[in-house]
Amino acid sequence: MKKLWRWFGNNLIRVYAFLGFTYLFIPIAYTFAFSFNDAGKSNLTWRGFTFANWQNPCGAPDVCTALGNSIQVGLIATLFATLLGTLIAFALGRHSFKGRSSTNLLIFLPMATPEVVMGASLLAMFLSFKINPGFMTTVIAHTMFCISFVVVTVKARIASLDPRLEQAAMDLYANEFETFRRVTLPLVMPGIAAAALLAFSLSFDDFIITNFNSGTMMTFPKFVYVSSARGIPPQANVIGSMMFFIALAIVIAGQIVGRKKKHA
Repeated sequence: MKKLWRWFGNNLIRVYAFLGFTYLFIPIAYTFAFSFNDAGKSNLTWRGFTFANWQNPCGAPDVCTALGNSIQVGLIATLFATLLGTLIAFALGRHSFKGRSSTNLLIFLPMATPEVVMGASLLAMFLSFKINPGFMTTVIAHTMFCISFVVVTVKARIASLDPRLEQAAMDLYANEFETFRRVTLPLVMPGIAAAALLAFSLSFDDFIITNFNSGTMMTFPKFVYVSSARGIPPQANVIGSMMFFIALAIVIAGQIVGRKKKHA
Protein backbone atom coordinates (compact mmCIF):
# COMPACT_ATOMS: atom_id res chain seq x y z
CA MET A 1 0.00 0.00 0.00
CA LYS A 2 2.85 2.35 0.86
CA LYS A 3 4.45 1.66 -2.53
CA LEU A 4 1.18 2.50 -4.25
CA TRP A 5 0.85 5.82 -2.41
CA ARG A 6 4.51 6.61 -3.09
CA TRP A 7 4.04 5.90 -6.79
CA PHE A 8 0.87 7.99 -6.82
CA GLY A 9 2.65 10.88 -5.09
CA ASN A 10 5.56 10.76 -7.53
CA ASN A 11 3.27 10.63 -10.58
CA LEU A 12 0.47 12.93 -9.43
CA ILE A 13 1.11 15.47 -12.19
CA ARG A 14 1.09 12.74 -14.83
CA VAL A 15 -2.20 11.37 -13.48
CA TYR A 16 -3.78 14.83 -13.55
CA ALA A 17 -2.47 15.40 -17.08
CA PHE A 18 -3.86 12.06 -18.26
CA LEU A 19 -7.28 12.76 -16.75
CA GLY A 20 -7.30 16.28 -18.18
CA PHE A 21 -6.40 15.18 -21.69
CA THR A 22 -8.91 12.33 -21.50
CA TYR A 23 -11.63 14.81 -20.55
CA LEU A 24 -10.65 17.10 -23.43
CA PHE A 25 -10.37 14.46 -26.13
CA ILE A 26 -13.42 12.29 -25.38
CA PRO A 27 -15.76 14.64 -27.36
CA ILE A 28 -13.26 14.72 -30.24
CA ALA A 29 -13.03 10.93 -30.22
CA TYR A 30 -16.83 10.70 -30.19
CA THR A 31 -17.07 13.09 -33.15
CA PHE A 32 -14.47 11.14 -35.11
CA ALA A 33 -16.05 7.76 -34.33
CA PHE A 34 -19.56 8.85 -35.32
CA SER A 35 -18.26 10.23 -38.61
CA PHE A 36 -18.09 6.55 -39.64
CA ASN A 37 -21.63 5.77 -38.44
CA ASP A 38 -24.10 4.38 -40.95
CA ALA A 39 -26.64 6.78 -39.50
CA GLY A 40 -29.55 6.95 -41.90
CA LYS A 41 -31.99 9.62 -40.71
CA SER A 42 -30.63 9.85 -37.15
CA ASN A 43 -27.09 9.91 -35.83
CA LEU A 44 -27.92 9.44 -32.15
CA THR A 45 -27.10 5.72 -31.97
CA TRP A 46 -24.43 3.55 -33.57
CA ARG A 47 -25.85 1.61 -36.51
CA GLY A 48 -22.77 0.26 -38.23
CA PHE A 49 -19.39 1.19 -39.70
CA THR A 50 -19.11 2.83 -43.13
CA PHE A 51 -16.69 4.95 -45.18
CA ALA A 52 -19.54 6.48 -47.19
CA ASN A 53 -19.67 9.65 -45.08
CA TRP A 54 -15.99 10.40 -45.75
CA GLN A 55 -16.42 9.67 -49.43
CA ASN A 56 -19.28 12.19 -49.65
CA PRO A 57 -18.93 14.82 -46.87
CA CYS A 58 -21.53 17.02 -48.60
CA GLY A 59 -24.16 14.29 -48.48
CA ALA A 60 -26.24 16.01 -45.80
CA PRO A 61 -28.45 18.84 -47.10
CA ASP A 62 -26.93 22.34 -46.67
CA VAL A 63 -23.89 21.15 -44.69
CA CYS A 64 -21.34 22.28 -47.30
CA THR A 65 -23.24 25.52 -47.92
CA ALA A 66 -23.01 26.28 -44.21
CA LEU A 67 -19.33 25.33 -44.20
CA GLY A 68 -18.64 27.61 -47.17
CA ASN A 69 -20.38 30.52 -45.43
CA SER A 70 -18.32 29.98 -42.28
CA ILE A 71 -15.07 29.84 -44.25
CA GLN A 72 -15.91 33.00 -46.22
CA VAL A 73 -16.89 34.93 -43.10
CA GLY A 74 -13.83 33.64 -41.26
CA LEU A 75 -11.37 34.58 -44.01
CA ILE A 76 -12.75 38.09 -44.55
CA ALA A 77 -13.05 38.80 -40.82
CA THR A 78 -9.54 37.45 -40.24
CA LEU A 79 -8.11 39.66 -42.99
CA PHE A 80 -9.63 42.87 -41.63
CA ALA A 81 -9.06 41.97 -37.97
CA THR A 82 -5.40 41.10 -38.62
CA LEU A 83 -4.71 44.31 -40.54
CA LEU A 84 -6.45 46.60 -38.07
CA GLY A 85 -5.27 44.69 -34.99
CA THR A 86 -1.63 44.70 -36.12
CA LEU A 87 -1.70 48.46 -36.71
CA ILE A 88 -3.25 49.03 -33.27
CA ALA A 89 -0.69 46.70 -31.66
CA PHE A 90 2.21 48.65 -33.21
CA ALA A 91 0.66 51.93 -32.08
CA LEU A 92 0.23 50.70 -28.50
CA GLY A 93 3.53 48.83 -28.34
CA ARG A 94 5.83 51.40 -29.92
CA HIS A 95 4.34 54.84 -29.34
CA SER A 96 3.29 56.98 -26.40
CA PHE A 97 0.26 59.19 -26.96
CA LYS A 98 -2.56 60.74 -25.02
CA GLY A 99 -5.21 58.17 -24.20
CA ARG A 100 -2.89 55.17 -24.58
CA SER A 101 -3.94 53.66 -21.23
CA SER A 102 -7.62 54.14 -22.03
CA THR A 103 -7.11 52.50 -25.43
CA ASN A 104 -5.48 49.50 -23.77
CA LEU A 105 -8.51 49.17 -21.51
CA LEU A 106 -10.95 49.47 -24.40
CA ILE A 107 -9.13 46.74 -26.32
CA PHE A 108 -9.83 44.27 -23.51
CA LEU A 109 -13.53 45.13 -23.20
CA PRO A 110 -14.76 42.97 -26.14
CA MET A 111 -12.83 40.03 -24.67
CA ALA A 112 -14.46 40.50 -21.25
CA THR A 113 -17.98 41.25 -22.50
CA PRO A 114 -20.38 38.25 -22.53
CA GLU A 115 -21.13 37.17 -26.08
CA VAL A 116 -24.89 37.37 -25.48
CA VAL A 117 -24.57 41.04 -24.57
CA MET A 118 -22.26 41.76 -27.50
CA GLY A 119 -24.45 39.90 -29.98
CA ALA A 120 -27.64 41.60 -28.83
CA SER A 121 -25.97 45.04 -28.81
CA LEU A 122 -24.64 44.62 -32.33
CA LEU A 123 -28.04 43.45 -33.57
CA ALA A 124 -29.71 46.49 -31.98
CA MET A 125 -27.13 48.76 -33.61
CA PHE A 126 -27.64 47.21 -37.06
CA LEU A 127 -31.41 47.43 -36.76
CA SER A 128 -31.23 51.07 -35.62
CA PHE A 129 -29.29 51.83 -38.82
CA LYS A 130 -31.89 49.79 -40.77
CA ILE A 131 -29.31 47.19 -41.82
CA ASN A 132 -30.80 43.74 -42.26
CA PRO A 133 -28.79 40.93 -40.59
CA GLY A 134 -26.92 38.78 -43.07
CA PHE A 135 -23.47 38.09 -44.46
CA MET A 136 -22.01 41.59 -44.08
CA THR A 137 -23.32 42.13 -40.55
CA THR A 138 -21.79 38.81 -39.54
CA VAL A 139 -18.42 39.81 -41.03
CA ILE A 140 -18.53 43.15 -39.20
CA ALA A 141 -19.44 41.47 -35.91
CA HIS A 142 -16.69 38.86 -36.23
CA THR A 143 -14.11 41.46 -37.19
CA MET A 144 -14.99 43.50 -34.14
CA PHE A 145 -14.47 40.78 -31.54
CA CYS A 146 -11.44 39.28 -33.33
CA ILE A 147 -9.51 42.57 -33.33
CA SER A 148 -8.94 42.41 -29.55
CA PHE A 149 -7.35 38.97 -29.74
CA VAL A 150 -5.12 40.05 -32.63
CA VAL A 151 -3.97 43.15 -30.75
CA VAL A 152 -3.10 41.19 -27.61
CA THR A 153 -1.21 38.50 -29.54
CA VAL A 154 0.78 40.83 -31.80
CA LYS A 155 1.48 43.29 -28.98
CA ALA A 156 3.01 40.50 -26.91
CA ARG A 157 5.30 39.66 -29.82
CA ILE A 158 6.30 43.30 -30.28
CA ALA A 159 7.10 43.63 -26.57
CA SER A 160 9.52 40.70 -26.81
CA LEU A 161 11.57 42.21 -29.64
CA ASP A 162 15.11 43.37 -28.97
CA PRO A 163 15.25 47.07 -30.02
CA ARG A 164 19.00 46.76 -30.59
CA LEU A 165 18.32 44.77 -33.78
CA GLU A 166 16.50 47.73 -35.30
CA GLN A 167 19.16 50.12 -34.02
CA ALA A 168 21.83 47.97 -35.67
CA ALA A 169 19.95 48.10 -38.98
CA MET A 170 19.78 51.90 -38.82
CA ASP A 171 23.50 52.03 -37.96
CA LEU A 172 24.04 50.17 -41.24
CA TYR A 173 22.29 53.03 -43.10
CA ALA A 174 18.85 51.42 -43.44
CA ASN A 175 16.04 53.95 -43.37
CA GLU A 176 12.90 53.47 -41.26
CA PHE A 177 10.95 51.72 -44.02
CA GLU A 178 13.78 49.31 -44.84
CA THR A 179 14.30 48.57 -41.13
CA PHE A 180 10.63 47.79 -40.75
CA ARG A 181 10.46 45.63 -43.90
CA ARG A 182 13.71 43.70 -43.40
CA VAL A 183 13.98 43.47 -39.60
CA THR A 184 10.83 44.37 -37.66
CA LEU A 185 8.18 42.75 -39.86
CA PRO A 186 9.96 39.36 -40.23
CA LEU A 187 10.45 39.22 -36.45
CA VAL A 188 6.81 40.10 -35.76
CA MET A 189 5.42 37.87 -38.52
CA PRO A 190 5.15 34.71 -36.34
CA GLY A 191 2.97 36.70 -33.92
CA ILE A 192 0.85 38.06 -36.77
CA ALA A 193 0.42 34.56 -38.22
CA ALA A 194 -0.57 33.19 -34.80
CA ALA A 195 -3.05 36.04 -34.35
CA ALA A 196 -4.57 35.38 -37.78
CA LEU A 197 -5.01 31.67 -37.03
CA LEU A 198 -6.58 32.51 -33.67
CA ALA A 199 -8.93 35.03 -35.29
CA PHE A 200 -10.02 32.52 -37.93
CA SER A 201 -10.62 29.85 -35.29
CA LEU A 202 -12.72 32.21 -33.18
CA SER A 203 -14.72 33.35 -36.19
CA PHE A 204 -15.29 29.87 -37.60
CA ASP A 205 -16.32 28.53 -34.19
CA ASP A 206 -18.59 31.37 -33.07
CA PHE A 207 -22.28 30.63 -32.57
CA ILE A 208 -23.83 33.15 -30.15
CA ILE A 209 -22.86 36.41 -31.88
CA THR A 210 -23.44 34.80 -35.28
CA ASN A 211 -26.90 33.63 -34.28
CA PHE A 212 -27.89 37.19 -33.41
CA ASN A 213 -26.45 38.88 -36.49
CA SER A 214 -26.54 36.39 -39.39
CA GLY A 215 -30.26 36.52 -40.14
CA THR A 216 -31.24 33.63 -42.40
CA MET A 217 -27.66 32.87 -43.42
CA MET A 218 -26.59 29.44 -42.18
CA THR A 219 -23.07 28.95 -40.82
CA PHE A 220 -21.53 25.65 -39.78
CA PRO A 221 -22.04 26.18 -36.01
CA LYS A 222 -25.68 27.14 -36.64
CA PHE A 223 -26.13 24.07 -38.81
CA VAL A 224 -24.78 21.85 -36.03
CA TYR A 225 -27.07 23.48 -33.47
CA VAL A 226 -30.18 23.14 -35.64
CA SER A 227 -29.31 19.51 -36.43
CA SER A 228 -28.53 18.48 -32.85
CA ALA A 229 -32.16 17.61 -31.99
CA ARG A 230 -32.17 14.60 -34.34
CA GLY A 231 -28.46 13.88 -34.09
CA ILE A 232 -25.76 15.78 -35.90
CA PRO A 233 -25.37 14.30 -39.42
CA PRO A 234 -22.27 12.14 -39.78
CA GLN A 235 -21.15 14.42 -42.63
CA ALA A 236 -20.90 17.26 -40.08
CA ASN A 237 -18.78 14.97 -37.92
CA VAL A 238 -16.58 14.34 -40.95
CA ILE A 239 -16.09 18.07 -41.49
CA GLY A 240 -15.43 18.63 -37.79
CA SER A 241 -12.84 15.86 -37.79
CA MET A 242 -11.20 17.32 -40.88
CA MET A 243 -10.96 20.74 -39.26
CA PHE A 244 -9.40 19.21 -36.14
CA PHE A 245 -6.78 17.29 -38.12
CA ILE A 246 -5.98 20.34 -40.27
CA ALA A 247 -5.48 22.45 -37.13
CA LEU A 248 -3.35 19.69 -35.60
CA ALA A 249 -1.23 19.49 -38.74
CA ILE A 250 -0.67 23.27 -38.71
CA VAL A 251 0.40 23.19 -35.06
CA ILE A 252 2.78 20.26 -35.65
CA ALA A 253 4.23 21.94 -38.76
CA GLY A 254 4.77 25.14 -36.79
CA GLN A 255 6.59 23.22 -34.05
CA ILE A 256 8.80 21.45 -36.57
CA VAL A 257 9.70 24.69 -38.37
CA GLY A 258 10.38 26.41 -35.05
CA ARG A 259 12.72 23.66 -33.91
CA LYS A 260 14.59 23.69 -37.22
CA LYS A 261 15.09 27.44 -36.99
CA LYS A 262 16.20 27.12 -33.38
CA HIS A 263 18.86 24.51 -34.21
CA ALA A 264 19.91 26.16 -37.48
